[in-house]
Amino acid sequence: MSPIVMGLAVFAGTLLVLLSGTPVAFALGIVSMVSLLVFEGPGSLHILAETLFGGLDDFTLVSIPMFVMMGTAVAVSGAGSDLYEALDRWLYRVPGGLVISNLGACALFAALTGSSPATCAAIGKMGIPEMRQRGFPDEIATGSIAAGGTLGILIPPSLTFILYGIATESSIGRLFLAGVGPGILLTLMFIAWTMFALRHHRLSDVQASVVWSWRDRFAALPKVLPFLAIIGAVMWALYGGVATPSEAAGVGAAFCVILAMTVYRMWRWQDLWRILQATTRESVMILMIIGTAILFSYMLTSLYLTQSLAEWIAGLDVNRWVLMVWINLLLLVAGCFLPPAAVILMTAPILLPILKVAGFDPIWFGVIMTINMEVGLITPPVGLNLFVINGIAPDVPLQKILKGAVGYVLCMLVAIVVLCFVPEIATWLPDRVMGPAM
Repeated sequence: MSPIVMGLAVFAGTLLVLLSGTPVAFALGIVSMVSLLVFEGPGSLHILAETLFGGLDDFTLVSIPMFVMMGTAVAVSGAGSDLYEALDRWLYRVPGGLVISNLGACALFAALTGSSPATCAAIGKMGIPEMRQRGFPDEIATGSIAAGGTLGILIPPSLTFILYGIATESSIGRLFLAGVGPGILLTLMFIAWTMFALRHHRLSDVQASVVWSWRDRFAALPKVLPFLAIIGAVMWALYGGVATPSEAAGVGAAFCVILAMTVYRMWRWQDLWRILQATTRESVMILMIIGTAILFSYMLTSLYLTQSLAEWIAGLDVNRWVLMVWINLLLLVAGCFLPPAAVILMTAPILLPILKVAGFDPIWFGVIMTINMEVGLITPPVGLNLFVINGIAPDVPLQKILKGAVGYVLCMLVAIVVLCFVPEIATWLPDRVMGPAM
């Protein structure tokens, strides 16, 4: 049977299993086993357990549960509300300062947790009721938080970058640095769009009902600064050559738990159990997807599907930027139906050989792929952040939340175009700190 026919059969089978509602990890495992059994016979199944175990037998993977614990410790404490309050006190005089405070809080909290849903939940619970109380339209109040939460997978430390680095065998430290410039760019674009939307609604002069003194502003910082210091220390350890990503994540997780216990008095066993339970649940889910995605990649390679696709595309007489447009469309569609972890682990190993043939930088493309995944987080039908926000404000229709998020989706698409024309936004910092990529 030709690779084209096998590839179409595997694609159709994968789509069918995923649309049936089967969890992503089990879907990838089922498709991999059935495909090998059908196309290569029962003798090919003896390698499944070894491939699955070998994919998870990687010290780098230790960083995943550690970064998850780091984010969970911050999320279950009061750090989110304190961060939000601190920014509100400092920016309350700025036109539209409350919405901008929320976006800034989302960006900083995203750096602490690396999780978009956690960012939406933590900042949204404080920010959305306050914005609605001060007279901001529902679509701006909810849409800004939904979009701000997406920064959690772009601003380092990011679990998305860790997964992409594992899937493509790229430097995780270089990926983290590559996300800094685009993360700042996207945050500024979000703020600019917010100010435009507020001016359009003639709401830029909405002011806080409370006037904060300089003493009040500085009084809000002590609880927030230690967590931000941990992020700075983790980054310094990574790029100063002091520790590997796994070691830095372990130390960061330990200090975040200690701060949650000391600053927020989370001494009770029930509080610590919440952290451990949430960490275990999310880590096991991610690691299961990683294991079965590696098995899926092995199946594609064993059936010569990835190589055939790369050879076919290499033989096309098409401009590489036309190819990049099609790849972005593929990622945008996939991101609307699947979580970022699944899309990255399924597609990155397939796309990497194509990208290398076309002459694209894998680190730069990791940023492009992550922004595509951000779009998927606030677009239906799956749009995880939309449902998180809807859970916080159930009286706001999903259509209004989506309407408020549309402008931020356009910002992300513009950011992708800008990065295509100016890739140095993503590549300059890692090249400066770690030297040019080989």
